[in-house]
Amino acid sequence: MWTGKHIRSPLVRSLFMSMVEGEAGTADHLEWYQCCPDLLGESVRPLFVQSHLDTDTKAFLKHSQEKSGWLFTQLYHSLVSTVLSPMVSRTSINGFLGRGSMFVFSAYQFQQLLRIGPDWEADRLLDLGAGDGGVTEVMGVHFKQVYATEVSPPMKWHLQRRNYTLLGIDEWQHTGFQYDVISCLNLLDRCDDPLHLLRDIRSSLLPKTGRLVLAAVLPFQPYIEVGGKWERPKEHIKIAGKTWEEQVTNLCSEVFKRAGFELEAVTRLPYLCEGDMYNDYYVLDDAVFVLKASEDAGDSP
Repeated sequence: MWTGKHIRSPLVRSLFMSMVEGEAGTADHLEWYQCCPDLLGESVRPLFVQSHLDTDTKAFLKHSQEKSGWLFTQLYHSLVSTVLSPMVSRTSINGFLGRGSMFVFSAYQFQQLLRIGPDWEADRLLDLGAGDGGVTEVMGVHFKQVYATEVSPPMKWHLQRRNYTLLGIDEWQHTGFQYDVISCLNLLDRCDDPLHLLRDIRSSLLPKTGRLVLAAVLPFQPYIEVGGKWERPKEHIKIAGKTWEEQVTNLCSEVFKRAGFELEAVTRLPYLCEGDMYNDYYVLDDAVFVLKASEDAGDSP
């Protein structure tokens, strides 16, 4: 069978791969959600929530596929990225170009994880590292006030356009109020001091009812982006295990426990990003957790 690997033209290769993926895509998408419960730890196993490919996810994939076919737009994006990448972060380039939107979970998947209905409402949501606000919007409909942090200037502009309240990365912990839900989506492996971040989140949540929604790409490979360069973080979290299930178990029993959290729910989801002229979309393997503060953890490190 012809695989298309010898096609030299990026445009023709992209068109060919789109046709191939159209035939095999459904089967591949099922793998995004698969989990072997027997490999999860005993305390984690009953809290696993099985997710599925749903309408919102399909809509994001369809839009990404259509957008990747905008030839002249993709050529322009490629040129600008090449020029700016030595000086500007990838996040800021994407924000400037209005591309690279992320999809972590659908509205239904978010509700299923938190065990809430479509009409559930609370006071305050804080989305840390909110990007362009696309995922914030999925969660934000349930809250009277939506706060967000972001370091990229172009992404801040996108968040302001959505009328979210922007807080500084050293400000959100000291506002004088606490949050019903804090989301930390695919940020733990992109910050310099992840355990300190988790402890700040714990102290910023409402007692008893506050929840942390945390997504982490697995396998866990931490690094931070400085300008256009990648560097290792100051504090490195070591996560044991080779499989998705083993790393999820280790995160819950070691990392989250050290930070004063206990697990309420976990699911396996694809972390999707809009593509380019070479790929319709990009996908990473995510674990999405709902965590609450442990009553007996105290504030000890």
